[in-house]
Amino acid sequence: MSSIKPFRAVHYNPEKIKDFRKVVCPPYDVISEEEQDQLHQLSPHNFIHILLGKDISGDDKTNNKYSRAREIFRNWMKDGILIQDENPAIYFYRQEYKAEGQKYSRLGFISLMALQDEEASRIRPHENTHSHAVEDRLKLWSSLNSNLSCIFVCYSDQQKKIEKIFNKKVREQKPSVDIVDHDGVGHKLWRLDDLALIHEINESMTSQHLFIADGHHRYKVANELRCLKLGEMTEKPTGDEPFNYVMTYFTNIDSKDLQILPMHRIVRHFPSDISSLEECFRIDRIRSKEELLISLRRAGQNEHAFGLYIRAGVRLLRLKNKLLIDQHIQEGSKDYRHLDATILKHFVFDKLGITSEEIIYTKDFQEVTETVDNGAADAGFVMNSVKISQLKAIALNGEKMPPKTTYFYPKVLSGLTVYKMD
Repeated sequence: MSSIKPFRAVHYNPEKIKDFRKVVCPPYDVISEEEQDQLHQLSPHNFIHILLGKDISGDDKTNNKYSRAREIFRNWMKDGILIQDENPAIYFYRQEYKAEGQKYSRLGFISLMALQDEEASRIRPHENTHSHAVEDRLKLWSSLNSNLSCIFVCYSDQQKKIEKIFNKKVREQKPSVDIVDHDGVGHKLWRLDDLALIHEINESMTSQHLFIADGHHRYKVANELRCLKLGEMTEKPTGDEPFNYVMTYFTNIDSKDLQILPMHRIVRHFPSDISSLEECFRIDRIRSKEELLISLRRAGQNEHAFGLYIRAGVRLLRLKNKLLIDQHIQEGSKDYRHLDATILKHFVFDKLGITSEEIIYTKDFQEVTETVDNGAADAGFVMNSVKISQLKAIALNGEKMPPKTTYFYPKVLSGLTVYKMD
């Protein structure tokens, strides 16, 4: 049984912070080292100082980036840089953005989501996690006893009941946050503390499956933290303890404004002779990189296809026969086997002996072409987006997609809300 819960969010104080663009930041896992440095320099109050601190020579078990984050958090609360709402609320969140030349307006809301034991849970992840990232976030959240960034979850609302509540009761209020970030994405946040309306929203989501779109590591951290806290209890838990919830951004999986961007593959070393791929693929020469995107999208409607960008030219690879998939790929369900990422791995990378260490993932098509053009890599594979239906099917199968298969855009900003688990 899925349930949401309002909470008293910690957030920046608008009386102290006049330009919210200087203090919010992306989720930690999409921030490059260069961006990390830029954000640290942007403002002494940028959320990056808490979310993604830097290691310093001489750090040890008691003095490190996690203890420094705790101290910064306490000081910002004491100095009124961060404040906590008096009453529990949920926070409607609209993001206005462009993707592939089209305008979109994605509506969601931030609240707490109840955590449950795995066998009882209706929350469906679709990606594997890495132990190092989980350990890092666990140390940080434990140090602050707080959820610092939302996990990103999709629910189903074909009748748009939640959107209607927003349009009728919330939309005309002045947002507490209204900014445009450096990527041109608009972010607006509204507070809703009407418990009757929150109950309506909760009822519309009860008993349905929820799909994790982004934040798989944070979800795992929340569950591990819950297990640790439960193990420390001497009394029987009520189920309403703060650690039984995780701060979550919810959005409608049935909305056209929910966009998944493709994750392309840059291959550092790639053979110049690709004739061996003709056994399974039709290989078409494409005149330009601009034409490649059009041809790839068209081919992807009915076929499994990839763009190949090499200095010798641009190619479109189309799988000759879908029957080859079940003949050559044994692992996973049919839904898993028919993912483009699975097919690319088995029919191209495994065949040519390309290991995961040779591959760089990016959502940016221009990065693919520039990296190949400047000689930093031999090839780039350009992908079509994963379909929402594929994500749902694989998650419901209890399976996990290959790494870096999906990129939900835009990301939910960090620093808008913090869940203090007091």
